[in-house]
Amino acid sequence: MRKEIELILLPQQAVNKEEISRIAAKKAKINPKSVQHLNILKRSIDARSKTVKIRIKVELFINERPQEKELIVHYPDVSKAPEVIVVGAGPAGLFAALGLIERGLKPVLIERGKRIGDRKKDIAQLYKTLEINPESNYCFGEGGAGTYSDGKLYTRSSKRGNVRKILEIFVAHGANPDILIDAHPHLGTNKLLGIITNIRESILKSGGIVHFETKVQDFIIHKNKILGVIDQNNNEFRGISTILATGHSARDIYYLLHKKEIRIERKDFAAGVRIEHPQRLINTIQYHTSEKDPLLPTASYSLVTQVENKGVFSFCMCPGGIIVPAATANNEVVVNGMSNALQNSPYANSGIVVGIKQDELIEYHKYGVFAGMKYQEDLEKMAYKAAGQTQKAPAQRMIDYVQKKMSRNLPNTSYIPGLTNAPLHEFLPQNINEPLRKAFVDFDKKMRGYYSEEALIVGVESRTSSPIRIPRDKQTLQHIEIANLYPCGEGAGYAGGIVSSAMDGENVAEKISNLT
Repeated sequence: MRKEIELILLPQQAVNKEEISRIAAKKAKINPKSVQHLNILKRSIDARSKTVKIRIKVELFINERPQEKELIVHYPDVSKAPEVIVVGAGPAGLFAALGLIERGLKPVLIERGKRIGDRKKDIAQLYKTLEINPESNYCFGEGGAGTYSDGKLYTRSSKRGNVRKILEIFVAHGANPDILIDAHPHLGTNKLLGIITNIRESILKSGGIVHFETKVQDFIIHKNKILGVIDQNNNEFRGISTILATGHSARDIYYLLHKKEIRIERKDFAAGVRIEHPQRLINTIQYHTSEKDPLLPTASYSLVTQVENKGVFSFCMCPGGIIVPAATANNEVVVNGMSNALQNSPYANSGIVVGIKQDELIEYHKYGVFAGMKYQEDLEKMAYKAAGQTQKAPAQRMIDYVQKKMSRNLPNTSYIPGLTNAPLHEFLPQNINEPLRKAFVDFDKKMRGYYSEEALIVGVESRTSSPIRIPRDKQTLQHIEIANLYPCGEGAGYAGGIVSSAMDGENVAEKISNLT
């Protein structure tokens, strides 16, 4: 017999499986000796009261043993199967490739950047020279931008696909099995690098093909049907379908689509800044104590508010993390956040962004479908100039920003290229400034101490989502005008993180197989 029980435990109880079993048996009113096995199904932290508790849901096996589930994925040999071109090796492209293999199709994966090992070298070089390699950086390369964005696997998009399947594939490729039960699963960038490498090996072992440093320069179109793509060396890659999973920073792809008269559309997006606090302050606020229990994870937060009908919200919160330079060109400054599996940096950072609607961009309407993208570019170029035309980032203390005054000095930071003291309240546009200023004060009502002299604003956080959508049919997921072209993931405007992108890749693979 099986029975599911929900428990509220102290941290020291939640790490002891025997204690969990005893408490669960007592609540179920059964003999503890009859419990043959216990599975933890869900786990989350409840920090609403002064004493932090752990909420868990367990499955008891009473007088029976469970059948062990093998979390190893076996993929078929597709070396001689019909080929599908997959452009982009981020989460959407990688999971599309795995989904194709699972369904008996051969992915030909094309990535403009480098494989993980070489990409790491280019990022290390960035810190030495403060020069961006436009084809190998925090956005471009194997694993996409998701590789260096903390490895958070939380999504609200469960209706879009099978979240559990995505998590199990990660576990099968080396992720900690705890991601299957945690309410806010986290891989850590250092672990994600190996996981992405293992996914590539699964693709290759099954007969798939992966091309690195291969940049799409043109599409092969005939009678409103895509036949394949052409790279920078005029090599052609043809397949029965083409999946476009290039991410929201591949602006050249949007220009190429427009040049080829393939429809793209403007969409709302978000932009703002990245906030950095000492991690000890966030721990104190969230756990109501100056000394964090070592059994508790590094504290995080999620904030949202409305300011004059504009949404302001936290994005990609990185507890125990660092701020990183995420630009893709040398005349722009873009910041993002990441953390390793241990989340042991003394800093906490999060994007705090404002929703940007198309009717706010009247002066950019002259750029047509590229209005939002040009707005993003101007923000990034402003940050570059404000920081002295380097990969240093403009920064200001939060209280000074709200009070519209220059900071006398800046606190220490995790941002390795360094900061430039700059009046962001003057540089940022008003449709971002005013909502942010009011939101920071409002957030302090929800997290007392958040609005702090120790809090640092770093600019700019401009790549939270794509300002452009590549329209597709809701049923077939093909482009609305070009047959066999499948826009996919964040860059197409249909996802907003690792898991939602992975699910979108999986969904596209399924649609292609249904038509084969």
